[in-house]
Amino acid sequence: MKVLVVGNGGREHTLAWKLLQSQKVEKVFVAPGNGGTASLDRCENVAIPVHDFQEIGEFAQKNNIALVVIGPEAPLAMGISDYLQHLHIPVFGPNQSGAQIEASKAWAKSLMAENNIPTAKSAVFIEEESQLAYKYIQEQGAPIVVKADGLAAGKGVTVAHTVEEAKAAIEASFGGLFGPSGECVVIEECLIGQEVSVLALTDGETILPLLPAQDHKAVGDGDTGPNTGGMGAYAPAPIVTPELMERIKIEVLQPAVTGIKNRGIDYRGVLYAGLMITNNNDLKVLEFNCRFGDPETQAILPLLETPLEDLMLACVNKNLAELPPLQWKSGAAVCVVMAAGGYPGSYEKGKVIDGIKQAEAQGAIVFHAGTQVKNNAVLTDGGRVLGVTAVGDNFDSAIANAYTAVNYINFKNMYYRRDIAYRVKSS
Repeated sequence: MKVLVVGNGGREHTLAWKLLQSQKVEKVFVAPGNGGTASLDRCENVAIPVHDFQEIGEFAQKNNIALVVIGPEAPLAMGISDYLQHLHIPVFGPNQSGAQIEASKAWAKSLMAENNIPTAKSAVFIEEESQLAYKYIQEQGAPIVVKADGLAAGKGVTVAHTVEEAKAAIEASFGGLFGPSGECVVIEECLIGQEVSVLALTDGETILPLLPAQDHKAVGDGDTGPNTGGMGAYAPAPIVTPELMERIKIEVLQPAVTGIKNRGIDYRGVLYAGLMITNNNDLKVLEFNCRFGDPETQAILPLLETPLEDLMLACVNKNLAELPPLQWKSGAAVCVVMAAGGYPGSYEKGKVIDGIKQAEAQGAIVFHAGTQVKNNAVLTDGGRVLGVTAVGDNFDSAIANAYTAVNYINFKNMYYRRDIAYRVKSS
């Protein structure tokens, strides 16, 4: 079978890499892809933007694509799955109605309230209600969390430690920092604990959780500095015990899928719950996403042994319940993101990257996020440039393997956190 993956980041490189491990997958196309997908055997980049639904549909029809996999949230929120389904092209990813669970935090909050899904206390305000928003913050006090309602590439959340900081975040959001995504804000209580990502596959009825992961959103060591799209991740997260995973299924995932169905939505794809495990082992939903996490996918999929296309097709064909239990490799995986200097603020592109082959010779998998190939050289082309992933028998060896590989890679002004997976390091 031939598969088309839509997207150009580290997540999409990982999806293509995993799909190509199956004997059933003859070839993978990636639209538009990056420098990493360009170098995979039996993989071909296609110069089609993720928002050009017509061209994606025509390409899928002309090339007898058996499955289209949508990587990023933006085309899902714009309705790419609806468009492809109308053409009778099998597509993995929820329709536009379902993608609202990520595209609108206010929509997700109302879904959680309807279905008694545990989440932080919150209030929603539009731009015309800015004075009410300021009053609410004054009444609640700090710390408090301000979120742009719509998609903001992981950068629309401010954990404000003072009332003034919270007001400034609202002013920035209403002032156009996130475009239309910031015209509405969700203000939440600040929860203390550890964040966990649980990515589950669903066909709209059955829920199949993948290994739990933890990512590092803050740019700096020790979880300091502004939030990013993610500076690294590891799996499986030990904090999610089998007992806690059962609670997550019963209290969060199944009620969410049932609630979505009750709203008349046929949701097929990934349902990703971003959770806070509080210090007293309580759990609350921070957010839902409608796609694979990035960089969590880079840590989860290297441990998956079940063919990925079997899982995706089961979601598309609504027979997920008929599949045998998932098979996983033992051990742990750690992904270290190498970013351009200045990220998540302004950064330069076009820097030559050296040492990728040497890093891979150490046994690591180097997933490309923001790269392109020009004149046989790999160049930086984004804020998050590479995700260096290593697998080990335990976390200590996985961490050591990842950072050994990182040390071989070099590009001007590169930056990476040196403490990825610090919570699970034994020494």
